[in-house]
Amino acid sequence: MGRLRRSRTHGASREVHRFSRTRARTKDLDQIQLIDLDPKNRAKLEAQPIDYEKPGLAQHYCVECAKYYETDHALRSHWKGKVHKRRCKALKEPAYTIEESERAAGLGKEGKRPMVETDVVIGET
Repeated sequence: MGRLRRSRTHGASREVHRFSRTRARTKDLDQIQLIDLDPKNRAKLEAQPIDYEKPGLAQHYCVECAKYYETDHALRSHWKGKVHKRRCKALKEPAYTIEESERAAGLGKEGKRPMVETDVVIGET
């Protein structure tokens, strides 16, 4: 009896996991919300000086997705696409704060009882 062949599975394929681990990552949503969407920083990002090491000489940049594009046509078609619209929708939600994350993990002050110091002396009435 021969070996059973399974097709189209990536269960333990090392190359697939390595690819997902080493792909180029963009900025996180909270970084974009706090830094890039500020009107002063946004104006600087949209009007960047020419940089020969970035795609499209750094002239076609999507602030919401933190990506450079080769041409103006590519940038405009990106704006109409599903990926950009999904990212804009995610950016409309408020960013989590450190206090919210601590409360979600059960470390916040919300669920703890306040410490009350009382002077109790045993044996006195």
